[in-house]
Amino acid sequence: MKKNNHIETDITIFDHQQVHRSFQRSQNMPNDHTFLQKEIADRMHDRLLDINRSFDIICDLGGLAEVDVMSDTSAITTIKNFPSELLDLRAGQYDLIVSNLRMHWVNDLPGLLIQANQALKPDGLLMASIFGGDTLHELRHSLITAEAELISGANARISPFADVRDIGSILQRAGFALPVTDMDTITVTYEHPLKLMQDLRGMGETNALMHRSRKFMRRDVLMRACEIYFRDYAGSNGRIPATFQIIYMTGWHPHESQQKPLKPGSGKVSLRDALGKK
Repeated sequence: MKKNNHIETDITIFDHQQVHRSFQRSQNMPNDHTFLQKEIADRMHDRLLDINRSFDIICDLGGLAEVDVMSDTSAITTIKNFPSELLDLRAGQYDLIVSNLRMHWVNDLPGLLIQANQALKPDGLLMASIFGGDTLHELRHSLITAEAELISGANARISPFADVRDIGSILQRAGFALPVTDMDTITVTYEHPLKLMQDLRGMGETNALMHRSRKFMRRDVLMRACEIYFRDYAGSNGRIPATFQIIYMTGWHPHESQQKPLKPGSGKVSLRDALGKK
């Protein structure tokens, strides 16, 4: 339902207060654990350079983009309290909206993208990265298996992530022209699963599901999960892998100058002729 240019939704998967607490706590940790955000920011920067145009008025959703796309005359607005369901941005204001590994915490991604599209100028660009469905599948398996063994049940410990096949259609539903999605898979190896969990805390990527268990994980369950992780995934060098699947999405606010697909039946050459068949 739409009201005052905002999207109302009853979908509540994530506890945004907990998300913000996790990010705040991560910024107070003694070491920098944001290597993944920085790597993806560099890759997004390269993608923007390929577009070969300047962006003068930019909105950064989350403040973690670190993507150098500004010219000497550029102005950037950073939305520090993102993720949230309401962007509260003026329509037709921005040349570029960018978001680096934050949109996976949004409860209503289609509604959020509609608002982003409304905030772009004609021919303005959205570029975002989010975690994909294969992210941390090793850790998810290890935690679920350990809890099933020791407490005859399993709590949701890892967030659900988007499927790359769905993102393109979501961009189209949100009204973006020329939507493009693609994917990288980054595998980071660790000497121990606890080192991975420490990095996740340092990234602010800890459990913020609305219906998460409020109890600390039992020590025996945690140790058993580590054993399962080593048993099922450790390489010959004894290190364990952690998979991060990154989905990139780009879409443009519609403009008459953009390329448009041909209407069905408008082709001048038949498939039979193109294949040289008689």
